[in-house]
Amino acid sequence: MELTPKAIFLDMDGTILNHQNKVSIRTKEIIDDLRNEGIFVFIATGRAVEEIAGLVPEGFQVDGVITSNGMAGYVGNKEVFKHSLELELVETIIEKARENKVYYELFPYGTSRVVLNQDKQYVENEVRDPKPDGVEMNEWLSRKDAMKEKITWIDNIEGNGFSKFYFFARTKEHINRWKNELEKLKQEKDFTTSTSSDINVEVMVANVNKATGIKQMLKHFNLSEEETLAIGDSNNDIQMLQFVSHAVAMKNASDHIKDIADDITDFTCDEDGVYHYLKSNILAVKI
Repeated sequence: MELTPKAIFLDMDGTILNHQNKVSIRTKEIIDDLRNEGIFVFIATGRAVEEIAGLVPEGFQVDGVITSNGMAGYVGNKEVFKHSLELELVETIIEKARENKVYYELFPYGTSRVVLNQDKQYVENEVRDPKPDGVEMNEWLSRKDAMKEKITWIDNIEGNGFSKFYFFARTKEHINRWKNELEKLKQEKDFTTSTSSDINVEVMVANVNKATGIKQMLKHFNLSEEETLAIGDSNNDIQMLQFVSHAVAMKNASDHIKDIADDITDFTCDEDGVYHYLKSNILAVKI
C-alpha cells in the first residue's frame, strides 16, 4: 500500500530515541527531507518541552511538538495549547506519594522539575546503584541525570502551572501498588494516568493524551485527520496509534502495541528504525 501522509507524529523514548537517549543524525536528516517534500512532522512525547533540546542533534527541527502526553503543544517558541494540573490535586498526590515512598518528579511549566526537600532521602534511595534488572537503561539514565542536575529541590509547592507528574519505582510490585492508589484517588479527583514502561506512571489532566494533542495540532495547521501517520512503542502511544489513519509500531514495541498497529518497523530504536521506515515507505514514494 502506498503511504502518502500529510502529517507524521513521532514518539521519542523507544522510537526516535535510542536506549542511550539520543536521536541519530540520520533521523534528523530524514525528518528534514520529509519536511522539504511538504510533509508536516511533529514530535508527540511524554517528556516535558524543557527536556527535548538535550536529546536531539544540533539543528533538529520539526513543525510542532506535543509534550507531556498531550498536556501542551508548541510551534517553535509559540504555545499552541496548554493544560495544567491544579495545586490542590498536586498537593494531595504528593502526600500520598510520600506515604507510599514513590519517587516523583513534578513538572511546572517554564522551569525545571521539582521535588520537595522533605522527600529527598527516599527519592534518592530509589535511584541508588546498581540498576535493577527490570529497569531499561534509557529510563535509568534519565533518572540518574535528573538526580544529578535536572531536579530543583524546594520547600513548598506554589502556583497552578504544572504539566505532569512522573513516578518511578525500582520494582513492578512497588509501582503497581502505587497505580492502585492512584486508581482509588480517581474516585475522588479527576485526572488521567499513563505509562511508558513497566516501572513508571504519569499523571495529567483528565481526558488528555497524545491523541487529544494531535487533534489540537491538526486544527492549528488546518490539517485533516485523514492522511496522518504515527510511530510509537508503548502504552502512552495507544490513543495516538488508534487515532491516526496509519499506525506504526516499533520493532521493539510490546506485542499488545504491535497488535493495534497497521505496520511494524523492520528495525528497533537502537537500529534507526524510524529512519529506515520513513526512508523506505514515505520518502521513496514522494521521490
